[in-house]
Amino acid sequence: MLNVLIISNEAGNIRAAHKAGGFALSADRGDSGEATDSAHSSAANSSAAGYDLTFLDLDLPDWRYRLTELRKQAPVIAFSHPDINRAVEAMKLGAGDYVSKPLTPDVMTEIIGRYKKKILNRKYGFDEITGTSAAMQEIFGLITRAAASESNVLVTGESGTGKELVARAIHRWSPRSDGAFVSINCGAIPDTLLESELFGFEKGAFTGANYTKKGLVESAHGGTLFFDEIGDVSPMFQIKVLRMLQEGEIMRVGGMRPIKVDVRIITATNKDLRAACRQNVFREDLFYRLNVINIHLPPLRDRMDDIPHLAIRFIEKHAGKRRDMVVRGISPEAMNTLMNHSYPGNVRELENIIERAISFTNSPEILPADLPGFMREGGVIAAPTSFTPILRHALAEREREVILAALRDSGGNISRAAASLGIYRQQLQRKLRQINCLS
Repeated sequence: MLNVLIISNEAGNIRAAHKAGGFALSADRGDSGEATDSAHSSAANSSAAGYDLTFLDLDLPDWRYRLTELRKQAPVIAFSHPDINRAVEAMKLGAGDYVSKPLTPDVMTEIIGRYKKKILNRKYGFDEITGTSAAMQEIFGLITRAAASESNVLVTGESGTGKELVARAIHRWSPRSDGAFVSINCGAIPDTLLESELFGFEKGAFTGANYTKKGLVESAHGGTLFFDEIGDVSPMFQIKVLRMLQEGEIMRVGGMRPIKVDVRIITATNKDLRAACRQNVFREDLFYRLNVINIHLPPLRDRMDDIPHLAIRFIEKHAGKRRDMVVRGISPEAMNTLMNHSYPGNVRELENIIERAISFTNSPEILPADLPGFMREGGVIAAPTSFTPILRHALAEREREVILAALRDSGGNISRAAASLGIYRQQLQRKLRQINCLS
């Protein structure tokens, strides 16, 4: 269900004429009187809170200020009596579209239908992990299947690949979406505060405990508990989490009885936990409890085809931070520069580059001069997509030989072959599909 807001002195009549289908329609007369700027800001921000799409009447006296504020929260569709100059100005200030009055039910239905998919993607968490590459389509499939399960999920991948975004998407698509999503930064909790932070404490449990406090685990009851960077936790942390998973209950510090907790566990790490188990720095029994479903996120350099989609998504996300103009796109030359960078910081690095470019550009589209100097000067190793065809073919052939040898040695067992190659099973399956395309 989409929530749609109309801001107009005619809003009541428009709403009365429209029998909404598939969305909730709300009306705001938009009267501003002699309000101060701060009052304008408060009204604009509060009136759009919780809405997915806003229709703004440009015949209101303060429409420019309202549009500048509203566009930060949701797409804005501008409408007014026919006025080309006003329409152009509204689009420059960030309106997603413009239509002439009267705002009929058919026009509204057509516009809402056009924006519906994009809005739902944003609401359910697939917008920032967008991608059309085969690797990301596989990830989307794993997310939807994991969401339908109650099993624990381990999300792996390099820093900056979007592991928490995947965890949030699983939660949003799951039957637990109405419950809390509690994220725990494992490295930020010292062992001295571990029990009180995770499990809470009773009043009088220790000096300064003047009240009873729920811990993070209990706060996630009925929802999802996300342990970020689980590979960095201490042995004590591992023991506490393992006990909670085994018993399905916790004990507050100073408590006299156990408390049952119903939580879905999702964990993430950029470490190789199998290697950590072999080195006896991570408990093997805990690893197998956490790694029921594994989702491995490939680095950005392995899915360069997704860069254009991600770049446009980040432009849309950060364009509202410019108050003097709206950046709507990126030039082909600048996109080519983006495609020839290796992204050691992965998706997070790409987003930072786009946000910086939006801040510096003097154009409605990002130009090569707006990108960091080291990218324009070739100060980084180019991505594999810039390899010559001969070198790319040679590398592919060598990889094919190594993979086939590992499969022969493992008797065709994909899991054992993947372990011997030091990669995850999903990665090997993806590479096998690529090999089939080559042969």
